[in-house]
Amino acid sequence: MIGIDIVKVSRIEKLIQRFGEKGLSRFLSSKEIEQSSNRPHRIAGYWAVKEATSKALGVGIGQYFSFKDIEITYDKYGRPIAQLSDEVVERFGIEEIAISISHDGDYSIGVVTITIKHGNISQNQL
Repeated sequence: MIGIDIVKVSRIEKLIQRFGEKGLSRFLSSKEIEQSSNRPHRIAGYWAVKEATSKALGVGIGQYFSFKDIEITYDKYGRPIAQLSDEVVERFGIEEIAISISHDGDYSIGVVTITIKHGNISQNQL
């Protein structure tokens, strides 16, 4: 399954100006906030990956998947890594997730591929 999302960085800049860290904590973990160092491009990339993941799962952000069900970190080479909550992994039968984040100008994009252990999960199975 594949998901993609694009975020305008200025939208994140406005969110930071208006709500500060409290606004960020609604969709980022404390570790993600620390890693971002308040860099709007990086935060926009996190948002894009989280949205792309919900799209790949086919459920959106809500009852079955929330922004806090995924945490983005980096390996020693700087490659972004996604860690999903145990609940989401079990619910969807996720075997593997791979992400990519890119930035250009005033946009950040997130791409996600998810491998499911037991084939596709239909909406009826949720």
